[in-house]
Amino acid sequence: MRLTTVNLLIVIIFAALLALVLVDESEDGQDDYWRALSANKERKQPVQLGPRPFYLVEVMEESELKKVLQGCAKGPFYKTDFSIGHRGAPLQFPEHTKESYQAAARMGAGILECDVTFTQDRELVCRHSQCDLHTTTNILATDLAAKCSEAFIPAVLGAMTGNIITPASAKCCTSDITFDEFKTLKGKMDAFNPAATTLKGYLNATPSWRTELYSNNGTLLSHAESIELFKILGVKFTPELKAPAVAMPFEGHYTQEDYAQQLIDEYRRAGVAAKNVYAQSFRLDDVLYWINKAPEFGKQAIFLDDASFAGDLDPSLTAMENLAAQGVEIIAPPLWALLELNKDNEIVPSEYALNARAAGLNIITWTLERSGPLKDGGGWYYQTLANVIDNDGDMLEVLDILAKDVGILGIFSDWPATVTYYANCMGLTGQSEETGRADS
Repeated sequence: MRLTTVNLLIVIIFAALLALVLVDESEDGQDDYWRALSANKERKQPVQLGPRPFYLVEVMEESELKKVLQGCAKGPFYKTDFSIGHRGAPLQFPEHTKESYQAAARMGAGILECDVTFTQDRELVCRHSQCDLHTTTNILATDLAAKCSEAFIPAVLGAMTGNIITPASAKCCTSDITFDEFKTLKGKMDAFNPAATTLKGYLNATPSWRTELYSNNGTLLSHAESIELFKILGVKFTPELKAPAVAMPFEGHYTQEDYAQQLIDEYRRAGVAAKNVYAQSFRLDDVLYWINKAPEFGKQAIFLDDASFAGDLDPSLTAMENLAAQGVEIIAPPLWALLELNKDNEIVPSEYALNARAAGLNIITWTLERSGPLKDGGGWYYQTLANVIDNDGDMLEVLDILAKDVGILGIFSDWPATVTYYANCMGLTGQSEETGRADS
């Protein structure tokens, strides 16, 4: 059948319209969507929470808090700095990927985290550890596996029992490869199987309470790329300078101070206001470097106070006052360090929390929704509360005490929608221009 002039014109018009639709759904179209939202100067951006926060409210034990949270179900819900995306939204998305960050922003996280480490050619990239590529990316399934510090070694299992005699292992670091090589990798859910006797079994180990649904296209980012993405998403920045896994100075001349300064320089080059950046480190020396060498950033740098168990942290007023005297303004311990049980088995602020506030320190904490289901004590993040944690809804009780009784500025979460729901319900969506803290 021949095309008439009219028919041909119709085909051309249809093709043009289809092209417009495809462009609108492209990455550039996505960026335009976020730019339009972030242009709202009042920062009142409607967000999409999905069903999880509502589910958690419904499974709470009956209480006044549950009634209050149920009363907020109709929204509307807006972005809040009280909700901090921990590596994005890694409950379901590969951590530190573009897709994970976009998901966290859609869920109302007002601040997003890029854990920062460096490649062989000293480019800063977003990874939780310098040597986690074997569990967070597909590197072992690529030709770059040959460059890993330690090749994959299958587990040795008992012939009769099947018990692990020697666990499966591998070690792949960002410092093993160049930035260009790093960018060829795909992010995956952080997991490995120590009992694996094959590479496939080692890589396919995501816990049942997470998902592989969004793991096919995990886009890895440099730190500089994360800055540009977060600007488009209209969120603030909390980079964490990770402890190097290699000896410093790296290659004889790249010092820890160079590394800490490079992080700050990338925000300056990108034109990001210091008030929108919350640089973090577990190394007090890094925080003090920023306080002394980049004071506009250092005044809201975060000292991450870490320990494996509650007794390993120093909760004394003297320790807190010493930090404040050195210029530290924000401290961030794990959430269990801020809470304890009183004689009536009620959750109350810990000695650590009370002394931190008495010393004038502001507090951020981590990490909600990282322990998996909270039955049977809730795991590592709830170790001081194990006797009273037995229901996923209990995390909202914990969050309420952290917000009201401890007075935290915000909390890292693996699924920011839950914190966004709570913060909106409690009026924690206002944002101070000076510190970015959420004010009721």
